[in-house]
Amino acid sequence: MHCKARFVLAAVAILLATAVASLAQTATLTAEERESLLKSLQAGHDAFVQSISGLSEKQWKFKPAPDRWSVAEVAEHITIAESTLLGMVQKQIMATPAAPEKRAEVKGKDEAVVTALEDRSHKAQAPEFLKPTNRWATRDELTKAFEEERKATMDYVKTTTDDLRDHFAPHPFLGPMDAYQWILLISAHSDRHTKQIAEVKADKNFPKE
Repeated sequence: MHCKARFVLAAVAILLATAVASLAQTATLTAEERESLLKSLQAGHDAFVQSISGLSEKQWKFKPAPDRWSVAEVAEHITIAESTLLGMVQKQIMATPAAPEKRAEVKGKDEAVVTALEDRSHKAQAPEFLKPTNRWATRDELTKAFEEERKATMDYVKTTTDDLRDHFAPHPFLGPMDAYQWILLISAHSDRHTKQIAEVKADKNFPKE
């Protein structure tokens, strides 16, 4: 083989090796991570939709106390948060510079995020922009909106090639979290409030029909 040909082949091999290494660095979602998150999102979707199905108008709007939310208000909060948090991941967190050196700070934090969010013994006030304001006129309209937003979240998880483990944003209570953990938070947040819906429905004064 001529020296020139050998040189060209060597150059191509180096370029291919560099490309493979680059892909390995940015393909941050393992098949296991992707599948785990999708299962969580699907299970949360099913539990939430089931929790609000078949309610009468009185049941939908019943408030256990003047300062507590109705099922309708909790459901609205879940739906607003879904789109807001996904938008934050895609447009804000992923717009920050990649910082792989921060991975060690949040390693092993996935389970802690889920546990903290689903613990109903710790209460927190929702920010104003996530509070319910009767955005949807009917339960069917809200359910459709939630399903569209959850589908968008799941589609992103299914197809993204974003380096979710290398971009970070602080949570006011949980500290630094990577973008993957923020999507975990979306799932855990809806699960938390689906439990709240169950609490409303278990109230002794909840309408029987």
